Amino acid sequence: MASLPTHGGQRSGGDSEYSNGDAVQPEPWITWFCKLRSNEFFCEVEESFIQDMFNLTGLKPQVPNYEAALDMILDAEPVTQYPEDQQEAIERDAENLYGLIHARYILTTHGLEKMYEKYRKSEFGFCPRIYCQGQPVVPVGLSDTTNQESVKLYCPRCDEVYAPRSSRHDSVDGAFFGTTFAHLFFLTFPELKVRVPPKESYVPRVFGFRVNKNAYQISYKEKQAREAREQEQQQ
Repeated sequence: MASLPTHGGQRSGGDSEYSNGDAVQPEPWITWFCKLRSNEFFCEVEESFIQDMFNLTGLKPQVPNYEAALDMILDAEPVTQYPEDQQEAIERDAENLYGLIHARYILTTHGLEKMYEKYRKSEFGFCPRIYCQGQPVVPVGLSDTTNQESVKLYCPRCDEVYAPRSSRHDSVDGAFFGTTFAHLFFLTFPELKVRVPPKESYVPRVFGFRVNKNAYQISYKEKQAREAREQEQQQ
């Protein structure tokens, strides 16, 4: 499967800045990345988590410009100046590396707490199903392998997954949230799940009478038999 498009954009020329005494400092890369319009599902990973190499075990083979990308995420001064075309590749690798780190971080105590705050503010959106009555959702991946599926949303009320409402999230890789987070989240905060009342279901009716679940199959078989008889009569 082709790689999902990268999300984000060039940081150069669009840096937010803040004042620190007399010096004006650029906004940290992590803060900048999480503020991008398509990245509101991400939380800010603590630098101490990223600086612990144990937490990054196994990620280096997955990212071509690993060292340079890691330096960019941590706002470290680059040792080497790269040509413009390679710099763009490093920026893409930094976004992908952060996503992979993020998938691990949100399974930690601090990561779960940060995602809880976002959930409490309904920053992930709401279930589109009418009978879920605006139930807040959490991001979920359908695969832990990158470039397979874009991020989806899991509803704890109907236990279904949905595509995000905005197409801008089509470029966000579901592996950056993984298949475990959504369910570990509700195991960690079970009060968010047990408070959900039994789900209502839509009941198909014809002239006010409930349609039996086997009616469609029976109707289909009757239609096939009717069409077969008509073909025989035409021969």
